[in-house]
Amino acid sequence: MTVKVLIADDHAAIRAGLVLLLDNAPGIDVVGEVADGASAIRQARALRPDVVLMDLRMPGMDGITATRTLVAEQLCQVLVLTTFDLDEYVYAALRAGAAGFLLKTVEAGRLVEAVHLVAAGEGVLDPQVTRKLIGAFAMQKPPAAKPAVSLDELTDREREVFVCLGKGLSNAQIAAELFISETTVKTHVSKVLSKLQLRSRVQAAIVAQESGLAAK
Repeated sequence: MTVKVLIADDHAAIRAGLVLLLDNAPGIDVVGEVADGASAIRQARALRPDVVLMDLRMPGMDGITATRTLVAEQLCQVLVLTTFDLDEYVYAALRAGAAGFLLKTVEAGRLVEAVHLVAAGEGVLDPQVTRKLIGAFAMQKPPAAKPAVSLDELTDREREVFVCLGKGLSNAQIAAELFISETTVKTHVSKVLSKLQLRSRVQAAIVAQESGLAAK
């Protein structure tokens, strides 16, 4: 299956580099490129990409607002590609439903892998980055909104999967840790997101970190 990608970044040189890299990667087809959030939404509606590579700071509509709309309309998965300064823009993008984020200095192979993972419904967020992100905002902001449903709604197995999400583990890693199949992991992840009314596994990772479960 070919993953269709839309690139949203206000720097033409960065867009050109990403197009060159991804269009030459196996199983990826860049279907469009835009320079602002509003254009990203319009093109996503028209082109139906699987993944939007989203910059955060763009003129007009920023990447956070665009991400919120794309996720709410279930148009595609969003992978934030940005500089990493632990600012509230990154945090807000994850809260808006982004499937993860990478630095713009990411190696080519890792970016290609991340695009495929996000298209398959997996989050891309390094465990160490998750800890730093949560730690930084715990010092600056009041506790984030709790999930709409109590964690007590989760079964024992779902809670184990939830903890693994908080550690930033992939489906394959969760399967290995819990001695279950990847298909079963996907089922549990879907149930966790549904019960806690979360938009992405990255949001689940944040809630798990904030709850303290992921540290146990």
